[in-house]
Amino acid sequence: MKILLVEDEREIGGFVRDGLTGQGFVVDYCENGREGLELASTQSYDALVLDIMLPGRDGLSIVKLLRQRQNNVPIIIITARGEPEERIEGLNLGADDYLAKPFYIDELIARLRSVWRRSAGDGLSVLHLDDLSANLMTREVRRGDRAIDLTPREFALLVYLMRSPGRVLTRTQIFEQVWDYHHNPGTNLVDVYVRKLRNKIAEGDESPLIETLRGVGYRIQSAAK
Repeated sequence: MKILLVEDEREIGGFVRDGLTGQGFVVDYCENGREGLELASTQSYDALVLDIMLPGRDGLSIVKLLRQRQNNVPIIIITARGEPEERIEGLNLGADDYLAKPFYIDELIARLRSVWRRSAGDGLSVLHLDDLSANLMTREVRRGDRAIDLTPREFALLVYLMRSPGRVLTRTQIFEQVWDYHHNPGTNLVDVYVRKLRNKIAEGDESPLIETLRGVGYRIQSAAK
């Protein structure tokens, strides 16, 4: 899942971002409501996590504007304030859920998966390519009848590739999306993880599915191309 996190308290924002990326989420993070609205309006996300009190533009006005623009991305609002009227207003404006600070990262992850599942429906929660499948909710990966055990980062890499079948993705794109860092040309981290993932999804006579385009990047595509 690709998440937009808008939180102006850096300590909380960093904690949430690290917790989500550690579980395989791709996270765009900003601290300003105006920038958050711009990102939510121009980029594609599976869910938004918005603080209510933000500089530039508050979270409730972001929810209101997105819904007025027919943007139905799932939204979870977070707040340190305990007034029920504020939470009720957020839900009435179109937010899907809310969390009060402080909260456990595992609870946020569960709520993110819940609102996304309700929004996407069961048919969109599983990616398929030939006999390879990746369940975004249960994180189960299978090749035919064979279960494949992936680490959170390997799962995030596979999902990123499977969401763009046939498209060539550069090492820079993969590094920035899956690791949420700017690309360091001196690291071979992407190559190492792609090699591990390719070996896990291919056994015996199975097609590796992931192709290397030397000097360019990687792509995943059907063996029957």
